[in-house]
Amino acid sequence: MSIYVEIDPNDFLGHMFNACSIDQVNEFLPEKRGFRIHGHSTTIRLERVFWAVLEEMSDRMEISLPQLIVRIHDQCLIANDKNISSCLRVICMKYMNIYT
Repeated sequence: MSIYVEIDPNDFLGHMFNACSIDQVNEFLPEKRGFRIHGHSTTIRLERVFWAVLEEMSDRMEISLPQLIVRIHDQCLIANDKNISSCLRVICMKYMNIYT
C-alpha cells in the first residue's frame, strides 16, 4: 500500500479535513465568553478559531479583547442588528483575508 495519496485539486475540503490534527479539530469547538458591553452583561459563543483571531487582532491593536469586542459591537451592529456573534465571525474573516 502506498503512503502517497493523490489529492484532487478541486477537493480542497477533503484535503483540509484529512490533514487536521487533534489540535486543529479543537478549533471547531464552540467556547462561551462573558463580556460587559456598555454596562450590560452578555455571553458570546464562537468557535475557538475565531477567538484566536480576535485575540490576535486585539494584540495587534494593543487593546484588550473586551475593548475590541465593544468597538466591533458599536460599529458592526449598525449593519447587523442584534447578532454580535455573526458580526465577529465576519470581522475575523475580513481580517484574515486582508491583513494576514
